[in-house]
Amino acid sequence: MTAAATAAGLTAVPVPVDEQGIDVRALEATGARAVVVTPAHQWPTGVVLAPERRLALIEWATRRDAYVVEDDYDAEFRYDREPVGALQGLAADRVVSIGTVSKSLAPALRIGWLLCPPALTAPITATKLRTDRGSPTLDQLALARLVESGRYDRHLRRMRTTYAARRTALVTALAAHAPEVRLTGLAAGFHAVAHLPGTDADAERAVVDGARARSVGLYGMSVCRSNRATAPPQLVLGFGDVGERAITEGIATIGDLLAGARRPGRLVAGPDRS
Repeated sequence: MTAAATAAGLTAVPVPVDEQGIDVRALEATGARAVVVTPAHQWPTGVVLAPERRLALIEWATRRDAYVVEDDYDAEFRYDREPVGALQGLAADRVVSIGTVSKSLAPALRIGWLLCPPALTAPITATKLRTDRGSPTLDQLALARLVESGRYDRHLRRMRTTYAARRTALVTALAAHAPEVRLTGLAAGFHAVAHLPGTDADAERAVVDGARARSVGLYGMSVCRSNRATAPPQLVLGFGDVGERAITEGIATIGDLLAGARRPGRLVAGPDRS
């Protein structure tokens, strides 16, 4: 999104996110007139935008004559609760809802869509005409047939079961090998956030490097933060394209690294890549 904003001649401004979602007061202070949010399962923290924050966000957009771009990519994959309603349903004149099948079907199927306010239809259509002469017709027809036949819904139900089993494998493996690690963001999507014990600013990188030295790929939360802060130490654990056996074996391989994050000096780090 940052690259897209820059290409459009805009400036992307980071806004803090807490356990209830985007901080609308902080957003107000930026003076921005557009914001991109992932309310169903915020990337990368995994939090769900709280009802009061949803209303505050709509009020902000109305008051500022601004727009909310709602990226609803994880809405179909919820496990612990009923699907969360879309922001677009609260303010159709202020919310641009965007979706894609790159997560639900395959990344190679490059089909997405916009549900935009009527006031934006003409400029968006003109922009697409200038930048993209047309989307693949056969792919769109195949997707339409998949949806109309009910097979797309059956696919989503089947994949929810598959992803839920992988999520359970992750939770079970961490409970067995690193019970000190707390997981959040598990209600939806394909990733969770692991909160490493302690506050050591070097813990995150040490665990990531140590795991890669053992052929286990991990990603630190710091690379997703606008200021690249390494504290508090957290990991973004994706389970969408990793089988249950691989998840279990991977966590078992690095369990001592994860558990040792609370005790400086016990971390096993890989080679220095700085």
